[in-house]
Amino acid sequence: MPSTLSSTPQWPVAIGEAARRAGVSARMLRHYEGLGLLARVARSDSGYRQYSEADVHVLRFIRRSRDLGFSIEEITTLLGLWQDQERTSASVKQIAQAHIDTLSERIAAMQAMQRSLQSLVQCCHGDDRPDCPILDDLAAADGVSGSARLP
Repeated sequence: MPSTLSSTPQWPVAIGEAARRAGVSARMLRHYEGLGLLARVARSDSGYRQYSEADVHVLRFIRRSRDLGFSIEEITTLLGLWQDQERTSASVKQIAQAHIDTLSERIAAMQAMQRSLQSLVQCCHGDDRPDCPILDDLAAADGVSGSARLP
């Protein structure tokens, strides 16, 4: 009995299938389209969006860029560079390096938060008494409480 399903993907596809193939939600797909990251797609006679293989490829690019933490503005620039055959890789590398620098700053800030919280947790007895250096620190206007001074 012959199979009714073809092993070759059929294009174009509806929004749900395009989202599934790209690994994004239909809501995010519409959002990216609304932001202009994805060009307006063709519509069927009845008005349904019809996504091409190229559209899904762009969506995968966007998803991977978001997975790496690039902002929408950075993704817009990267998409433009990706689609520009005259681009230089130096311009792409510059964007990626700036993103690495931003990530490094954020990681350092989070590590500082972690050290501060670890110090506060060590100062807290965690018993039945109401005294709590963690709450005292959170309530301190300057971020440094009298009972649990951080180095």
